[in-house]
Amino acid sequence: MKVAVPNSISKNIFHLFYSTAAASFLNALVLIYLASYLEAFHYGMFSVALASAMVMGYFTDAGLTEIAIREGSKKDADLGAILASYIKVRVLLLFITLAGGSCYIYFFYPGNTELTKIAYSLTIPMVVGLALQGIGTMFFQLIRKMQYMGFIKMFTSFLLIGTLAMSILFSLSPVVVCLMYGLSYCMAGIFALILVSGHISIRLDVPFLPGFLKNFTSFMFSGMLFIITPQLGPIVLEKTLTLKEVGLFAVAYRIPQALQQLPMIVAGAYRPVMFNHFHNQQLEQHLKLNVALIKLMAIFGMLITIPLYYLSDEFIMFIFGESWMPSSHALKILSLLLLIQAIGIGLADGLTTRGMQNYRTGVQLFSVLTGIIAYIVLSDTFGITGGAYAGLSVEIAALIGYWLFLPHKKVIALKSVLPYLVYFALFLSFFTLTLSKHTYTAVIFHLLSIVLLLYLDKEMKRKLIRLFDLASSKFKVKERVNDAIHK
Repeated sequence: MKVAVPNSISKNIFHLFYSTAAASFLNALVLIYLASYLEAFHYGMFSVALASAMVMGYFTDAGLTEIAIREGSKKDADLGAILASYIKVRVLLLFITLAGGSCYIYFFYPGNTELTKIAYSLTIPMVVGLALQGIGTMFFQLIRKMQYMGFIKMFTSFLLIGTLAMSILFSLSPVVVCLMYGLSYCMAGIFALILVSGHISIRLDVPFLPGFLKNFTSFMFSGMLFIITPQLGPIVLEKTLTLKEVGLFAVAYRIPQALQQLPMIVAGAYRPVMFNHFHNQQLEQHLKLNVALIKLMAIFGMLITIPLYYLSDEFIMFIFGESWMPSSHALKILSLLLLIQAIGIGLADGLTTRGMQNYRTGVQLFSVLTGIIAYIVLSDTFGITGGAYAGLSVEIAALIGYWLFLPHKKVIALKSVLPYLVYFALFLSFFTLTLSKHTYTAVIFHLLSIVLLLYLDKEMKRKLIRLFDLASSKFKVKERVNDAIHK
């Protein structure tokens, strides 16, 4: 195995941020142009199949990645044994998922032959590809070399662009387009395996790692609850609101749901290091990193929440059009979900990296049950607005629950959660009252207040300056290379 020097947290955040942003943008473009090519009828079928494939893709992991990172962060961890154990279990889960998914498609779409063909053509290669990519994603998180995760994401995006170009150029049928879309993920999965094999010899004859599946059930249910939570609103609201109102709520929820990936980039860079500190009994360092993670997550959450909160009308009008404007107030409320959820994930990762995953899963279950009751009661009384408040209550319940079970809850509350939430709430209230008719001005001044917060918090200021310096040095190196080429 190559001896890989782990990247710093700042460097990993930088790599994850630009790769995720670029890949998400390219993937969105592909889906927009694909919708235009397939037209509404076939694109609807594609969307149904794609949603099924993404859920099936999760079941091939079912929390294994978190377990592998946990085991890999232990002292004198055998990476070869961890990788072999991970692959064995993941392949088993892949076969079970493909069998279960195939039965689901067969029994749920019996009268629609074309939809069945599209579903099989897309899901089988895509789920295989997601499983193979997951091996690469897990390994490079384990050795803390996140740039390779970026390579995998970008390679997938470029393959999808190639698929779209070939579809248009050769006027391919919807079934063939879906097959090629799935095969793009499959080829990217093979690329991920090639990257991994360049760092370590993949040997499956290594004995299974003892204790590898410890708390597997808890990790699996935690992931399932994480997937269920965003779908909770439309499922429950269908019983209390009209379908039109459910559609308006879904549009308002979709924007924050898409943006929640950005703060999670920060968590992905911190998690392996926090696992490492805990397993090496460096509890003080673990606590410091947890506080820093919560602060960074809060800052990212604030930066995304502020424009959505003040400019909810403008976002709905620009993206969906005037007919969807009744959902703008729900978007305004749900924008706050991004901040609450970001802080909640920081607290939850504090539990997971301390070996307290069972508590995290229990809190998630409690928040989902709370959410079901809140959606029923509030939507029945206040309609879409009540549904939005119910969505927010799910994340608030989760945040409080995670905090209650943390060992150093008082330190974490006083150093990160309370000061950041109170600071944000005071400025939000002030600008809402004074600048409600000047929304763009409110956005500018509220964003400037975040700059002031960073200036006041010297520790965060140092971390962000290091991240900025890293980005600047990367661009300077690129400029020197370009100058040398042109000379």
